[in-house]
Amino acid sequence: MRHRAAYFAFDRFPSGKGSAVHIAQMADELFEQFGGGLLGVLGGGGLPAYQREGAREIVRFGAQIPNLIDRAEAYSAWVAAVLKDHVDSLEVVHVRDPWSALPALTVEGRGYKVVFEVNGLPSIEMGHTWPWASPATLGKIRELERFCLDRCDAVVVPSRVIGDAVRGLGVPEEKVHLVPNGADLPGETPRPAGAPARYLVYVGALQPWQGIDVLLRAFARLGDLADLRLVICSSVPERRAKPVRRLAERLGVAGRLDWRFALPHPEVAAWLAHAEVSVAPLTGCARNLDQGCAPLKVIESMAAGVPVVASDLPAVRELMADGEHGRLVPADRPAELARAVRILLEYPGEAAAMGARARARVAGGLTWTRSRARLAGVYRTIAPSDR
Repeated sequence: MRHRAAYFAFDRFPSGKGSAVHIAQMADELFEQFGGGLLGVLGGGGLPAYQREGAREIVRFGAQIPNLIDRAEAYSAWVAAVLKDHVDSLEVVHVRDPWSALPALTVEGRGYKVVFEVNGLPSIEMGHTWPWASPATLGKIRELERFCLDRCDAVVVPSRVIGDAVRGLGVPEEKVHLVPNGADLPGETPRPAGAPARYLVYVGALQPWQGIDVLLRAFARLGDLADLRLVICSSVPERRAKPVRRLAERLGVAGRLDWRFALPHPEVAAWLAHAEVSVAPLTGCARNLDQGCAPLKVIESMAAGVPVVASDLPAVRELMADGEHGRLVPADRPAELARAVRILLEYPGEAAAMGARARARVAGGLTWTRSRARLAGVYRTIAPSDR
């Protein structure tokens, strides 16, 4: 097939992670604008190397390479090879990371526009996800980021904080476009089978910057609430929860936790909808402060009408207001987190009102429909379509 548009991401797709939700929305809008397209992502885990869905083709890089840098370089070479077969027909290539951006920008014969979607900067994130990376390696990745940012035609960011970080690297104001994360407003959802009568919920991955250790320490301070449980809807497989489970054992809260691993997205929405409080205890690290973040878990909790207790970080303040949609607490403070949760539990009427206002906030400006309309505007600006 000949395609006018392509989307590449160094992420497994589909998966239970929030990044997969984001990829689905962005790619759907791109392909809607250009009458189909090519989606290039990571595979593995039994996912097929090739799929065709009408005017959409999905190709997956499936090489299992343990070293992250080696895997990223091999993936970049694979993207370059894929692009060579479509370079004559493509009008827009949307990329989600520098490993995708480099081949998209340098492939021979390029006549298309490149949209670089910056959800995070690997030169910052890898200091947390891959702590044994050398300063020299991180320096080379920073050079790669700057190369791609300088040469792409548009930069898309999900938060003002990330936008500021990108502009701080010298990207012109007019080149940076804010396209926030969003959520669909769920309808009535049945209570999940086996759900506790009263529970807090955490949704997401288990990397250190997510603050799951802070949450467990806060939950230990709520031990007098004997009927309260913590449901952890982890987007990663069970084997990757071992360090968190060991911490829960040491804190004496393991028996009060309910784990759900890699749930389909609709099931996560049901767990959110019936929670007393949703918790997003992001840490105050460089990954969340210097480059910002755009926590989908906060938006989806708000869309479900659930009050949120979250860390008081600049990117979170873009989404919710303290005392209006939930509570914002200082990052890395288990006692403060526990206190905010306890107050919401003690005043259920006010908590419900916060949840209702949070849902209205999403309906008024944080839906995927609005975000996709903004993205469509970016495409029209750089590559006017005759469709």
